[in-house]
Amino acid sequence: MSQVEATILGQSYKLACTPGREAQLLEAVAIVDREMSAIRDAGKVKARERMAVLAALNLAYQKAEQTVPAPAAPGSDMDVARLIRRIDDALGDDGHLL
Repeated sequence: MSQVEATILGQSYKLACTPGREAQLLEAVAIVDREMSAIRDAGKVKARERMAVLAALNLAYQKAEQTVPAPAAPGSDMDVARLIRRIDDALGDDGHLL
């Protein structure tokens, strides 16, 4: 196992990686960093843990959209912005997930 140094939102991480897969891991890190930065830059979310959860949900939702056919009924799909608002409403202002 090799190690890769990565930075997400200015914080450095050492990640274990299968040899030869470093470029793919760094691409995943870049995607997560971009998603978390976009959430941070929107200004609503301050807690790093909350940004991470929202980024994970956004990316999982995007992945699910790629693998699941879109619903036939117009207006029945939930866009990411609406999903974020629902999560924000559910979590309230505590800024803590645990």
